[in-house]
Amino acid sequence: MALSAVVKLGGEVLAPPLLGQVAAGIAQARADGGALTVVHGGGPQATALSQRLGLVPNIVGGRRITDGPTLDVMKMVVAGQLNVDLVAALRAAGVPALGLHGAGGAIRARRRPPRVVSGGGPDPVDFGLVGDVEGFDLALLRSLAATHVVALACLGGTDGGEVLNINADVVASRLAAALGCDALLAVTGVGGVRRDRDDPASRLARLTVAQAKAAIADGTVQGGMIPKLEEAFEPLAAGVGAVHIIGAGEIALSLARPGTVGTLLVA
Repeated sequence: MALSAVVKLGGEVLAPPLLGQVAAGIAQARADGGALTVVHGGGPQATALSQRLGLVPNIVGGRRITDGPTLDVMKMVVAGQLNVDLVAALRAAGVPALGLHGAGGAIRARRRPPRVVSGGGPDPVDFGLVGDVEGFDLALLRSLAATHVVALACLGGTDGGEVLNINADVVASRLAAALGCDALLAVTGVGGVRRDRDDPASRLARLTVAQAKAAIADGTVQGGMIPKLEEAFEPLAAGVGAVHIIGAGEIALSLARPGTVGTLLVA
């Protein structure tokens, strides 16, 4: 049975050799009948360019605080270099890919108000030029998906034309729910959730939402994996069948044999 899925790519898998594995996996999943839409971020690359420019990245609870110069970096890195390189790699693998950023109307956003976040302490955090998703141009995305695999960079736009940085996990989770997908695939450099980040043997093959919340609360899950899990709760509640947190070479297998690779998160 053909499955529909949003594939979220973290920046750590958007460089060789992992980028080639990602492209090959998307090509295989598509050949198997999967209907895929790709969403990507670019955190590591944005941090590296910021540092080269003399900017100090400010990450709180795995989420980037975005001022004006940092937003410029996100435009250059995420909507620019990484989107171009990803589309080129997909096309080299035989995938009819089309690059798109959300600020042109594909992702409608509003500026995020200060709020308390897991891993960020007890006080509300002002994330600056960071957006929350209000909606998508689903007619546009579905029209493009009829002939192409869309690679969507995680910038959004307000009705007034303000460009906002949006966490790619947020975009992917909301889009999977909006499209009514069977699955959301979160592809990371680490792969699945581990009790010990440095020990592949400590992989947690399957988690319910309740178990994931407990793992965050007791410190089993830390850093950037926290928002990945937290953003998975909403699409599961909205009817997305499962969230797969996997490695770069596991895309096709995770859809063909769920739970055999990475971590399968279910309601």
